[in-house]
Amino acid sequence: MTKEKKTYLLSYAGRKQRFARAVVAGDFVFLSGSSGRTLETGEVSSDDVRDQTRVAMDKIRLALEEAGTSMENIVKVLIYFKDMKDYEAVKQTEFEYWEQHAPTLAAEPPASTVCQVASLSKSNMLVEFDIIALCG
Repeated sequence: MTKEKKTYLLSYAGRKQRFARAVVAGDFVFLSGSSGRTLETGEVSSDDVRDQTRVAMDKIRLALEEAGTSMENIVKVLIYFKDMKDYEAVKQTEFEYWEQHAPTLAAEPPASTVCQVASLSKSNMLVEFDIIALCG
């Protein structure tokens, strides 16, 4: 049995990036880190962690839909924090987003890991999500 792999490219402000937005491998979808950088400009949306979380969640939703699945199929979330003081704000924003776009996750959340890192790829990035989902 041959497992297929399909890659979905990522662009910020119309410029193709050197990494994929998503890769479907077998029955799983692996997303590249989703942060508060907007797809339209490639810049961080604001200095507010809740806003950055919403932008990241929008990108996650769109990437999963492009790959033929949905947020309802998320099985693992890894959240990188610049500062753990933002934990409650991010988790609350994430939960509110799920209530609106993936109600099953609000009731039955995926596995989750959080960690604080020394820095993210842009100095004003506060949070980044790493997602694994099942194919739809």
